[in-house]
Parts: sequence; C-alpha cells; structure tokens
Amino acid sequence: MPDEAGDALAPRQVEIFDTTLRDGSQAEGLSFTVADKLRVAEQLDRLGVHYIEGGWPGAHPKDREFFERAAAGELRLAGAKLVAFGATRKAGGRAETDPVMADLMGAGTGVVCLVAKSSPWHITETLRTTTVEALDMVADSVSYLRNNGKVVLVDAEHFFDGYLEDPRFSADFLALVEQCGATPVLCDTNGGMLPHQVERVVGEARRITSGRLGVHFHNDAGCAVANSVAAVRLGADHVQGCINGYGERTGNADLTAVIAHLSLKLGIETIGPQRLALLTPVARHIAEIANVAPDPHQPFVGFSAFAHKAGIHTSAIARAPSAYSHVSPEAVGNTTRFVLSEMSGRSTVALKAEQLGIDMSADEAAHVVERLKELEHAGYHFEVADGSLELMMRAATGWEQSFFRLESNRVVTDLRPDGSFLTEARIKVSVGGERMMEVAEGNGPVHALDAALRKALGPHHPELARIHLTDYKVRVLDSSTGTASVTRVLIDSTDGERSWTTIGVSENVIEASWEALSDSIVFGLLHTGATEHEAGDRGPAR
Repeated sequence: MPDEAGDALAPRQVEIFDTTLRDGSQAEGLSFTVADKLRVAEQLDRLGVHYIEGGWPGAHPKDREFFERAAAGELRLAGAKLVAFGATRKAGGRAETDPVMADLMGAGTGVVCLVAKSSPWHITETLRTTTVEALDMVADSVSYLRNNGKVVLVDAEHFFDGYLEDPRFSADFLALVEQCGATPVLCDTNGGMLPHQVERVVGEARRITSGRLGVHFHNDAGCAVANSVAAVRLGADHVQGCINGYGERTGNADLTAVIAHLSLKLGIETIGPQRLALLTPVARHIAEIANVAPDPHQPFVGFSAFAHKAGIHTSAIARAPSAYSHVSPEAVGNTTRFVLSEMSGRSTVALKAEQLGIDMSADEAAHVVERLKELEHAGYHFEVADGSLELMMRAATGWEQSFFRLESNRVVTDLRPDGSFLTEARIKVSVGGERMMEVAEGNGPVHALDAALRKALGPHHPELARIHLTDYKVRVLDSSTGTASVTRVLIDSTDGERSWTTIGVSENVIEASWEALSDSIVFGLLHTGATEHEAGDRGPAR
C-alpha cells in the first residue's frame, strides 16, 4: 500500500540508460581510449543496463572509431542497446542534409539520443533562434531519424529551468516530442534542482505525456540520486546517469545508487534481481578501466559502505546483522567489514578474526587490541591497511611467515652525468634453505627493491608473477622535524582477483617502504596458494 501519493504513480519497471561513455567521460581527469570504451560497454551490458550511450560519432575521431569497431563485431552486447548521441539539425537547415544527422545514421545504431534546448531563454540567447524554429528543429530531426528506422530519445536540455521559466512552452515541447514518436528525457542540465521541485515538474510532465518519460540529473546540488528517485515516484520510467556518478563538474546521478534504491527499497524492477549483486564488482571494474581510484565511501558499492568501527556497533551487528546496515551488503555484491583501530574492543577483533578465518583466543584478541593502540599511536593506520592488519592478527596467534627470510638489503642512488638518477637495490634473502642474493635497477628505491625481491623469490614462488603493485603513497606525519619526520607509506597491490593495502611507518622512508612492500608480497603469496617452507626457515620478512 503506497504511503505517499507519489508512490501510486511509480512504474513497475524502469529503463536504465547509462551515459558513462559520453557524459561521464567529460569528468575532469577522465579519458577513455577506444579500447577502454569497448571494455566499459561490455561491463555495462554484463550489469544489465538497457541502453549504453557510446558517444557523439561526429564530435571527434575517437567516438567515430568506437562506433566503427562496435559495428565491425568487436562489441557483442547480450541485452543492452548501443546508442549514438547528437544534436538536432541546425537552425534554418534540413535534417536530410545536416552533417550531424549523417553522422548519426553512419554510426549504425538502432537507437539515437538527440539533445535539444527546451528553455526559451537558452533558445533565444545561446542558440540565437526562435522558439518556433527550435520546435521545428526537433520535429524535423526526429521525423527524419524515425523514417529511417531509428528509435529516438530527446534529451530536453535545461528542461527544469525552462519549466520554471515558461510552463506553457515546456508543455508544447513535450507534446511535440511525443507526437513525433520519440521519448522525452527531462534534463536538469545545471544540476541545481531540489527534490520538491523535481516532484512538481515531473508530476506535471507525467500528466502531459502518456508514453515513456525519462529524466537526466546532474549532481551540482548533491541531489542527483534523490532527484532520480523522486522522479520515478512521480511516474518517470526511464533514468539516465553514469556508473560511479562520473561526469563534468560534480558528476551525474550515480546509477549504482539509483538502481539499488529503486530495486531494493521501492520494489521497482531495473536490471533484474539476479544482477543486483553485480553492482559492486562492475562499479569497481569500471573504476579500474577509468584509472580513477574508487571512492571508499560511495554508497552501496564503496569499500567502506558497510564498514563498522566502533565496538558498540560491532557487538550489535554480531547479534543482529541488520542493526546498522540499511540493506544487505550481499544484495549489491558488497560485504560487511569490521574496521580495527585504537578504538576497537575485543569483540570487534574477534569478529574480524572470524571474518578472516583466523582461530583466535580471547587472550590473543586482547593482545591485538593493545598492539593496535601502540602501533596507531606510532603512526600506523590499519583502517586503510587491510593486508598488514591481517598479517599482524595472524602473528598474534603464533603464525610467522616462512616464504622468505631477509638478511639485508641495500639501496644506492647515483646521479649520472646527464642529470638523471639511477637506483640500484641489492637484497640477500633465504628461501627454502637456499641463500639468495640479487641486484636490480629501478626508477626509484621501491621499484628497485621490488625488482630485486622478485628476482630472488621468483624461482621458488612462481605465484609472485600474479602480484602487482598498483599504487604507492607517502605521507609525512609530523612536519616539525623537516626531512627527519616520521613518514607513513601505503602500498596498494592486486593479484587480479583481490586487492589489498599494506603499511610501513618509520623516520626512514626506505625502511617504511620496505615494511609495506614486504607485507604486500607476503600477503599476496599467502592468498595465492604459495607454499610456505619448514619452520626452521622462519624469520622476519622485514
């Protein structure tokens, strides 16, 4: 039974239209190659979105090549429809001779999305034509594409601002688009609308239209997801946005959150219930392709979205998992995490150990609590170093890694006559009872140490080839002592299936780097099935 009037208008199914490859790619610092775009499209199809907007085929060679390669068979979509984006024909022209129309036809897609200005002010001031001509441009362009067998959507640019300016023109615009056989999409181009304004405008638009009605929100006011949900409650049945909320300025509506809200909280079908658990892995996969660090605090799919730190919370979660989670993490492909820090109690440590599959006694959990307090006081930060945390917890139970034992390492950096630097690392380790010494060069001390360690361990641990360092961060913890300050080093690594972070802290940045590096290698070998050696070879890795 609907608890509010708007829910009575909510559709049973909503189409999901992803524009990551077009609108999302306008985000500052984000640039997809053609190969990237093909891979992102494959992931979106895997997720189950209904439409994938591939780009503007006439805007630049990259998008033209993308559509050419897609048409040539390099992109095989199981369910999603590929969409080409473009503008209506120019003022004073004809659709059949317009170059943008020719590019859209040449893209080879069955669906086209046109952008058209729907605000009188923008029509007269930025497009510099009349409202009558603007409507003719829409009608001519849509009719031309429809007559050539295309399904057409019209992005009504600045629609919400235009409605507040001139509701009568907005009604005429919507009626014309629907009369021409296209789907109107109401765009909050400036991203400034609030949910109560969206409800008013979409409610009126729904009374004017009888077919599909879409919405497209930018996030400049931080309301894009809320506005999308509000629009659906008032009858919109087509939502546009981007995975991870990518887009220019502050981004577009984050489809991961929109899909989760509609499906899990409103009971509206979007991508299908069997695909909801793909939200987290697909969002993170696309972030990797985009080379954009995922936001750990992103709702639903962020690494910290279901992380619990305070002991009182974790105690409650142990008794009732839903006590502090608004949805089941598993429903969106995420997991509950128990974050350990100096604030943690024994119950938190015990829950974390259980989650990791570590058999830990009450005394050992108490020891971990005290050790956490000591180390975090010294500058460690285990909330962001899951790899080092697990190794520390295992050590509390008596476990010692025996993949290798370090004897010594040495790093030398030489300034060459041409002004460049050459870094060389020498390392001595014992592996399986065999003493190894290796030397390697690198573009810095961490790179050189990593290369030398891999040369030494490689013959004994071929699994090491799967482990790669993906990021290296250094932070000065106390700048008052200048170059002698304590530094914290974080290293992110992956084996292609899982990712982890390790930490090192020292006044010597090389020592801190080695601590994080060795932990990274040990953690990776531990979880890739590498064989540990006999107890006689056990010793510190650092």
